[in-house]
Amino acid sequence: MRKLISIVLTAVMAVASVLAFSGCSGNAGGAASSFKVGAIYINSKNDTAGYTYAHHKGITEAMKQCGLDPDKDLYIVDNVPEDDEKVKQAIDQLAGDGCNIIFGISFGYLNAFDEAAKQPEYANIIFSHATGYLSNDSNFNNYFGRIYQARYLAGIAAGYKSLALGNNEIGYVAAWGTEYAETCSGINAFALGAQSVNPDAHVNVYEIYTWGDQDKERQAAEILIDTYGCCVIAQHCDSAQPQIVANEKGVFGCGYNSDMTTEAPESHLCAPVWNWDVYYATAIKAAMEDPSSFMTKVGNYYGGINEGLVGVSALSANNEPEAQEAIDLATDLMKSGNWDVFSGVKLSFSGEKGSVAVAQSDAALIDNTGATIVEAGGASVDDGVIQGSMNYYVEGVTQVNSAE
Repeated sequence: MRKLISIVLTAVMAVASVLAFSGCSGNAGGAASSFKVGAIYINSKNDTAGYTYAHHKGITEAMKQCGLDPDKDLYIVDNVPEDDEKVKQAIDQLAGDGCNIIFGISFGYLNAFDEAAKQPEYANIIFSHATGYLSNDSNFNNYFGRIYQARYLAGIAAGYKSLALGNNEIGYVAAWGTEYAETCSGINAFALGAQSVNPDAHVNVYEIYTWGDQDKERQAAEILIDTYGCCVIAQHCDSAQPQIVANEKGVFGCGYNSDMTTEAPESHLCAPVWNWDVYYATAIKAAMEDPSSFMTKVGNYYGGINEGLVGVSALSANNEPEAQEAIDLATDLMKSGNWDVFSGVKLSFSGEKGSVAVAQSDAALIDNTGATIVEAGGASVDDGVIQGSMNYYVEGVTQVNSAE
């Protein structure tokens, strides 16, 4: 989570090769018992779904790959709000515990991480911050990924369901909207995925103006269903509440961060998910081997489908029969490098299960005011726009509530 809308990232985004550092073997060149991992979480380490859960799962899995024991070598301070003083206290605690690398998973931690990395007494600690944009050339990086690719894939599942139900209205519970490129690009990608199956699909965005508030997440989903008649509820927020509401009200949904089928067994289709262990293993291995070269080996990290960092959860039995084939076709196109979501080439899926086909056609990428973003046949918008400055909705997306 947590993106600013106007930060130019491309000059500092030196993506490391995941193939070279995509996992650990044994103790990765150091005594496991002497290496300690610290983590600062926005929510509880005991969450069973959602954002913090996905990061915690990724960190613990990566540690095991690197020969570390999470029960002994992982130090966590959780439920830390986005308050500089609270984050500083958590950093000081983990540094006092002897942590060699400290991960901060929330955007609002960036200023405290930036300041800590500058302190001489912390020069030998690696500070690694999720979703931010600050870094230095010695011991402080940021990491994120192309989650918009996974959102496009989830949109395909939603599009098939809306088409089958004869209902073009899809709801989206959004922490933020056009204020942050992270949320904006995800909403747009999801809409384009849905429209690749159902060209008339319309995404109704209800913005809750906070990264995580379970009551607001629930209320937004209820409004999207009861007032706007949405048949599928997607989300960019921390908990499973929108999916639980969808399940209660007999509609369908696409969660986020983790597979939420357990929370919504009769309604959940799939979720865009992070395989965070891909990054965490890369970072931990590099820090264990030689912290002085961490920024050279890892740098500011931005992975996607090709690196295995993002994807969709296993499709549940609630999906339409064609959805898996279409998602597989789109995934292959992304992996080929010949097509990406925000280009001037539109995908269209057709056919029954067992014979689903994808067509590519040159078509301008249009925003919801009618302005052309990418000319027909044009290359995808730059990474810097997707990460930092996308502040418009594409055609077929409407925000249904006004700013608070």
